[in-house]
This record gives sequence, structure tokens and C-alpha cells, in this order.
Amino acid sequence: MIRREQILALIPHAGSMCLIDRVANWSEEEIHCETDDQRDPAHPLRRNAGLSALHLIEYGAQAAAIHGALLAPDHAPASRSGMLIAVRDCELFVDYLHDLPHVLKIHARREAMSSDALIYSFDVSHGGQPVGRGRVTIRLAAAD
Repeated sequence: MIRREQILALIPHAGSMCLIDRVANWSEEEIHCETDDQRDPAHPLRRNAGLSALHLIEYGAQAAAIHGALLAPDHAPASRSGMLIAVRDCELFVDYLHDLPHVLKIHARREAMSSDALIYSFDVSHGGQPVGRGRVTIRLAAAD
């Protein structure tokens, strides 16, 4: 199990913008993460109406970022930053996340990779029920 403190050292998302609490397990191709921060009234993405399910895309993208960092040599922070450039096949099965009482489970799977981009599929569940899924394309910054 990889805890939040270790995750904060792996990705550029600092403080409360790091939405993932722990990595349950991972392999070369996929990662399984968990969080229960969606209920936090001070959640950085929450607005007056609550925490929109649209933000599941960010949870999926952060799981992908953690996976990329874990695949880097010695689990060092990724030497190349990335930018989310596309979201495809996104389906949301709830409107809001803040009223979900249990842990969110985020599964991300690397679908494709090139020297300058990554494609990950992700799905998020709550209490064994799907709440959202999609695919993200991440453009990697030029290598130093």
C-alpha cells in the first residue's frame, strides 16, 4: 500500500489538490487507487452546489500521473510533466460526489504510450457500483 505522503512526493499535485489518498496495488499496466476526500467540505474542487461528478476526470488523471511516476526509475517523481489534452468516452452515473458515504475506488489502465503522449482508461466505483469512467490523453512535456 502506498500512502498519501508517498503520493505527494511522486506527483506535482500539492496539498489538498492531491485527490488520491492511497494506492492499493499496481502493475506495469494498471493502478488501483482509493480516496474518501469527496466528503470534505473544504475540497478544492467543491462549489456551492457540491462536488460535481465531472471531477472524476481529475481523479482518473491523477491515478494515471501516480502510475507514471511509479514506473519511473526508483519511483522518482516523473521527470516529465504532463498536460491533460483530451477526454473521451466519459460516462458519469451520478451527479455529485460529496454525498457518497464510502471510499471511491479509482482504477486506471495504460492503453497506449508514445514518446510524447499517454492514453489511460479509468473507472471509478463507490460501494461496488460504477460512478464514472472514461479515457484521458496526456501530452508529455519535452524531455530535458
